[in-house]
Amino acid sequence: HPPSPPSASGRLSPLRPARPRGAPSTMRAPPASAPAPRRAAPPPPAPLCLLVLTLLLWGRGGAAGPSRTVYTNHWAVRVRGGPAEAARLAAAYGYISLGQIGSLENYYHFHHSKTFKRSTLSSRGPHSFLRMDPKVEWLQQQEVRRRVKRHVRSDPPSLPFNDPVWPNMWYLHCGDRNSRCRSDMNVVAAWQRGYTGRNVVVTILDDGIERNHPDLLQNYDPLASYDVNGNDHDPTPRYDASNENKHGTRCAGEVAAAANNSYCIVGIAYNARIGGIRMLDGDVTDVVEAKSLGIRPDYIDIYSASWGPDDDGKTVDGPGLLAKQAFEHGIKKGRRGLGSIFVWASGNGGREGDYCSCDGYTNSIYTISISSTTENGYKPWYLEECASTLATTYSSGAFYERKIVMFVVRASARGVVLVTAAHPLLTWRDVQHLLVRTSRPVHLRAADWKTNGAGHKVSHLYGFGLVDAEAIVVEAKKWKTVPPQHVCVGSLDRQIPLTLSSACSEQREQHVLYLEHVVVRLSIAHPRRGDLQISLVSPAGTRSQLLARRVFDHSNEGFKGWEFMTVHCWGERAAGEWTLEIQDTPSQVRSPTAQGKLKEWSILFYGTAEHPYNTPGASQHRTRTLEVSEMEPSRAAFLQSQVEMAEEEEEEYAGPCHPECGDQGCDGPSADQCLNCIHYSLGSVKTGRMCVSSCPAGFFGDKAARRCRRCYKGCESCVGRGPGQCTACKRNLYHHPEMGACLPLCPPSFYAEERQKRCLKCHQSCKKCLGEPDKCTACKDGFSLVGESCVPECQPAMYLSREHRRCETCPAGTGPGEDDCTPCTPDSPAPHWRCVAACREGFYPADRPGERNKCEAPGVQAEPGACRGWFVHTGQRYGKTHFPSRKVELPFSWRGSAVLPLGGGFPVHLFQLFTSPSRL
Repeated sequence: HPPSPPSASGRLSPLRPARPRGAPSTMRAPPASAPAPRRAAPPPPAPLCLLVLTLLLWGRGGAAGPSRTVYTNHWAVRVRGGPAEAARLAAAYGYISLGQIGSLENYYHFHHSKTFKRSTLSSRGPHSFLRMDPKVEWLQQQEVRRRVKRHVRSDPPSLPFNDPVWPNMWYLHCGDRNSRCRSDMNVVAAWQRGYTGRNVVVTILDDGIERNHPDLLQNYDPLASYDVNGNDHDPTPRYDASNENKHGTRCAGEVAAAANNSYCIVGIAYNARIGGIRMLDGDVTDVVEAKSLGIRPDYIDIYSASWGPDDDGKTVDGPGLLAKQAFEHGIKKGRRGLGSIFVWASGNGGREGDYCSCDGYTNSIYTISISSTTENGYKPWYLEECASTLATTYSSGAFYERKIVMFVVRASARGVVLVTAAHPLLTWRDVQHLLVRTSRPVHLRAADWKTNGAGHKVSHLYGFGLVDAEAIVVEAKKWKTVPPQHVCVGSLDRQIPLTLSSACSEQREQHVLYLEHVVVRLSIAHPRRGDLQISLVSPAGTRSQLLARRVFDHSNEGFKGWEFMTVHCWGERAAGEWTLEIQDTPSQVRSPTAQGKLKEWSILFYGTAEHPYNTPGASQHRTRTLEVSEMEPSRAAFLQSQVEMAEEEEEEYAGPCHPECGDQGCDGPSADQCLNCIHYSLGSVKTGRMCVSSCPAGFFGDKAARRCRRCYKGCESCVGRGPGQCTACKRNLYHHPEMGACLPLCPPSFYAEERQKRCLKCHQSCKKCLGEPDKCTACKDGFSLVGESCVPECQPAMYLSREHRRCETCPAGTGPGEDDCTPCTPDSPAPHWRCVAACREGFYPADRPGERNKCEAPGVQAEPGACRGWFVHTGQRYGKTHFPSRKVELPFSWRGSAVLPLGGGFPVHLFQLFTSPSRL
């Protein structure tokens, strides 16, 4: 067999074996007569301190770095041409092809015997040549992925397996008078209706099963079994002194142990076919998981798994690329197109404060995530909470044992076995709908029980409640397949909150009206991931906690495209305002100045475009039916006296009604079963109506009629149905407050304010503007564009006041005296000018007649008509000229215009110089 998985730390052990604690050392002691060795000078303390700090950070799982990657000598390769071509390529480069990876077409498992079985370095050499082969489309060396079995370790003494245990299986006897559990899962009642799992095939993904075990031999199915670790068809576990590989056999027995054989226990689906996939007793890689999830999907109905990433309160991990494809292939092609059913345990990290939304297996829409409770309805100490949990079963174990063995996933698998036996044509989504509709909150104790917008009670601890085996088989018997699944992706570029006005109604294949799963995909950079809390609030007000604080999660890796899933909005309408809340509470081990950043997020809505239960042809009343012909012959005589032989109509519904139902009552607990509404009715006869407290986006409330009426096309919110009654607009439209309309472009004299998508008025002088009211791009008549401003066009004898941005009258003109010569310049009137017939020494004529410029050179005499080495300017500072090169040197911060004399015989030029803040 391959080597055992890595240690609990996820890292390789050193090649030199560690000495057990307390064992004698093999190093010889020096003779008594030998002189004492000289003590070397102590090394500098810094490296030791650094080592201690590193070990502390490592032990705490902090920012010292992720776990070291361990590479195996197995590869996943994508090759077209079939198994023969894959085998030829493998042989050409020194590999052995171990066949196709599960049900994934064109993906093959290669093994290289001359490569290290486990290494911290990825392999090179011939593997690079294989990668370059033109027939190889993709190649990946497999990495070890730590997976742990989800069971609670028992304390001795263990259950005596050689005695009949039926009287001690308390979770099947809750209906007895002396039972200590308060609510029954009604398994015996389902048996009495003739459903014991016949013709249903289940396989256990684990460390193998004992196919010759006396309690499994009768129901063992070799076609549902395989040894992925050993690449053969015998799933028998590997036995050793630790006896750790018993988990899969126990799971198999709780599902399908034979009944009435005077041995051990009775399986809940004691006539089901049971198999095992041995895949946890070795290095777990993406290939191993994908192979296991794809074993005979057309033959196996249910895959049951009680394992996952470490429940240590600091791990974030899930299925790899190939395993994800195996899940998707299973739900699309498994069970001849009905979809494979994957049942998963929600996690055992309650004591470590773990949250099962960090487990990509229980957090998947393709798995049925199952929680657990004690016989008295309390939260077990190992229970993990999250919004993806669908339902709950009891934990197993006899009352006299001081332990709780987690069998929740097996119990749920058994419930699914019974419902599959009752209706073999159920799809994978039908099974999830049935669990939502029939699970019961009963006596389960949780502070967070709430009723969602569709009338379902739901909790982060227990999902929709305790599985009811009888209710689910009765409901399944008359079940109509739900409408096709649609997927709507919420906008990526909108602010939080996100308002989904139409739920992709523009695309027929994507329109989601009624919800099933909601997935939030997040990328967050953060110095300490465990400080984050994340919640999602639906338009109906249902709050799903996607992540709680995890005190042991010191990672600085944040989340990179991680998907958080919730089922708490099941049955609600998708349209409306969705709010994502992220709370960052710095812990004492983190600097309060270190901040996180939400880099990107998106939201995916999974559901249907029509009501899943009010489709044409659906049953209009509920019945509870048992036909003798459906019962299994071996049990019929025993159960016939306890079975109702005729169809029994359900009594008239007596409540409670949904809080939004009016005084006329209801036909059921959901908001769409009200006979009238307190506030508003949403929908139509064709699509189905439901009562709501407020109207969603795209509708307004008609108080007189108590109806939600649709706004004008393009409006996201409104006060009426007219085109000028919009108060907010849909995506890519701008709201015009004065017109009350939603427009694709803002009209003249208005600009588009992008943040709130409004058309705002430009400055009164602007004909057009961009981004701000004063940033003009065109001016009205009588104004001229100067830069980004519109300034008045001044009449003769007037000038533009830059301070007041208007035309003002020149304060003086040419008068009778020479001191009255005051020209009107573009800047402002310049006083104390005198009119002279000619420029005296030190001055030169300006370009415009009647004006002059002065040579600002103290103590330097200028030649007539020119300035020596200096020039006059109208900017902030001045500089020098060098003769005869005409080169100008100016300070780096200088801006403005300059009058530049270039010497005798040269004309006078006006230069407009533009400089950067750092260089001319």
